[in-house]
Amino acid sequence: MKKTVLIIDDELDLRELLKLTLAKMGIDSTAVETVKEARTALQEKTFDLCLTDMRLPDGNGLELVDYTQKNYPELPIAVLTAYGNVDLAVDALKLGAFDFLSKPVELPRLRALITNALTLSPQSQTIATVDNPLLLGDSSLMRDIRQQISKVARSQAPMFISGESGTGKELAARSIHRQSSRGAAPFVPVNCGAIPSNLMESEFFGHRKGSFTGAFEDKKGLFQAANGGTLFLDEVADLPLDMQVKLLRAIQEKRIRPVGSESEIDVDVRLISATHKDLQEAVNRGAFRSDLFYRLNVIDIHMPNLRQRPEDIQLLAEHLLAELNEQISLSTSAMNALLNYSFPGNVRELENILERASTLCENNRIELEDLKLNPSALSATREPRKKSDRLGLSKRSNISEPISSLDDHLEEIEKEILLDTLEQARWNKTEAAKKLGISFRSIRYRLQKLGLNDE
Repeated sequence: MKKTVLIIDDELDLRELLKLTLAKMGIDSTAVETVKEARTALQEKTFDLCLTDMRLPDGNGLELVDYTQKNYPELPIAVLTAYGNVDLAVDALKLGAFDFLSKPVELPRLRALITNALTLSPQSQTIATVDNPLLLGDSSLMRDIRQQISKVARSQAPMFISGESGTGKELAARSIHRQSSRGAAPFVPVNCGAIPSNLMESEFFGHRKGSFTGAFEDKKGLFQAANGGTLFLDEVADLPLDMQVKLLRAIQEKRIRPVGSESEIDVDVRLISATHKDLQEAVNRGAFRSDLFYRLNVIDIHMPNLRQRPEDIQLLAEHLLAELNEQISLSTSAMNALLNYSFPGNVRELENILERASTLCENNRIELEDLKLNPSALSATREPRKKSDRLGLSKRSNISEPISSLDDHLEEIEKEILLDTLEQARWNKTEAAKKLGISFRSIRYRLQKLGLNDE
């Protein structure tokens, strides 16, 4: 059956352009001029896509987005907005719009949007066909996350994923991509903190031969590599401010300029970003641009830490072990220890623990001693604790207790100083670093080395 699109616009010329474009793509269309006519058309006929102008004689596109989301949730709707009026477009995306186009409408972008929208599966079918989810867990938290992902995967809106290190932010991004209309196109992950600042623009946007020393040939950037698919910006908080400006322009204009090029290139990329840091706090202290933050954070998902879903530990452990070696099992004591472990490193730490234990165990059975768990992170109960206790830490009550070496003694003193300063600063690492007269990077390194970091 032919696909059918509903066009809502009061400009005759634009309606005719949209109808002609759709006809050339082999798609039927119905065109109306007002919100009232659009509602009537939706009630009388089934459509596969809506294209609506933002400004209409008796209302606006936001009303239609809200109406379709409540009454026809399976129907993708895209809005057309005046050039440069991105704020309204972002509002539409937050309400559930599939995507937006700026006027004057560029036909290649219009055709790409229509193609993407019409390849969407019904939401119920999407959920049913994902029989091998990337994000495992039977807890209510994980069921909610998977349900959110199934819903937001249908949109083209930028996504922001927050959560502690090791909670599965990249897996969530891959799951969104896989369930979206872009699922067959590339998924390109990049760790923003791992790219040297002087190479960042070239890595993201590519470069032309001879544009700088060492540029011996043309090179495509990450945006071009992800064209038609999804670009995942992990640890986006680590982007320097000058790169944030260029990224913002690429998002708004959907164009990039390779280093050394005189012309821009159109790109069709969905952005998903993530960080374990508090991005709002970075905005407040001027380390991250607020305008970029609001562009990236159109729809957000927060990944729960493993301590919040202990009922998933056994399922995850058994799944990870099966991937490592189907013959290996966990003893009852080992499993009980895992169930009472706080997992500061979340699922990633569980995976590392099991990988190490599987190489140490004998007779394909992991015993308690094979896990090599940090005793300070073991807990007999799951009652609320102070922050220092949640990290499995406490200050030494008697510094003269027997110690095994001078290094151990010095490490304990360093731990005590850091804990005292962090508690005085209410666990604000930036403030604690100032009190100690060291850099933020230095205090992070010391916390990680001493096992005091809860990120």
